[in-house]
Amino acid sequence: MGIEIEPRELAARLAAGQPTYLVDVREPWEHALVALPGSVLVPLGELPARHREIAPPSGALVVAYCHHGMRSLDAAMYLASKGIADVVSLAGGIDAWACEVEPSLPRY
Repeated sequence: MGIEIEPRELAARLAAGQPTYLVDVREPWEHALVALPGSVLVPLGELPARHREIAPPSGALVVAYCHHGMRSLDAAMYLASKGIADVVSLAGGIDAWACEVEPSLPRY
């Protein structure tokens, strides 16, 4: 798997019950507007101090996401550098998720 996962690919993974650990790297106000269920909020600016809190279950794919997919790319690369082997960024972020998977979600 590459450094990104497409929204529909993530949706299929979640629907199939494959182990997935969602990390929202946006700011708290963004998370309050809209978030993927079960995601853990660790804003990108706090990631260096809090990366040890990322504790996925064994065999889980770690999926970082943000608004449009840029911050989450940085987060995925950072987490990979800290030894998390199976980590990707949600391509297009939660905005793409809302457009392609869940159009009922609010966009901002």
